[in-house]
Amino acid sequence: MENTQTCVATAQKAGKFVTSSHVESLLSTYKKERWVNNSKHIQKEDSLSVWYSVEELEAFLAAAKANGADGVKMYFGVYTPETAKELRYEERQTIVLVASKTKALENGSTIDKSIYVQQGDRAEILAYNAGRICPPACTGPGTGNDTGFDWDNMGILIDRKDEGMIII
Repeated sequence: MENTQTCVATAQKAGKFVTSSHVESLLSTYKKERWVNNSKHIQKEDSLSVWYSVEELEAFLAAAKANGADGVKMYFGVYTPETAKELRYEERQTIVLVASKTKALENGSTIDKSIYVQQGDRAEILAYNAGRICPPACTGPGTGNDTGFDWDNMGILIDRKDEGMIII
């Protein structure tokens, strides 16, 4: 029987656990460098996060593994009127998870190929989307307090010159 530690050690890894200060730096830079301009462009606050339950992520990962995936690509996307599950999600960013399999190329490099599964008479990409984006849905459905403000991430002050100052 194979040693579990050996399996973990040989698995391909791309990420790592990071500190609170690392996360704060990423979010602060994103808000200053991208979010302000995105929000101005779409004329409303763009989303800052996407939330999924642990259970639904586990179900997606189980489906990905069952279909041969060894990784997940996370793409940034933007909702259109056809893809938004709610009108208030239109034009806001989202994340779509796509199951993938690493493939070795002849030149020694690798590529992460998306996984497709048969759905009736056609192949469909194995992907997951439609999480709860914040804003506008920062406190969760059914709480009666869906204000659009994420109290856990009380943001930074940004001077937009002639357009005034905002806290994000």
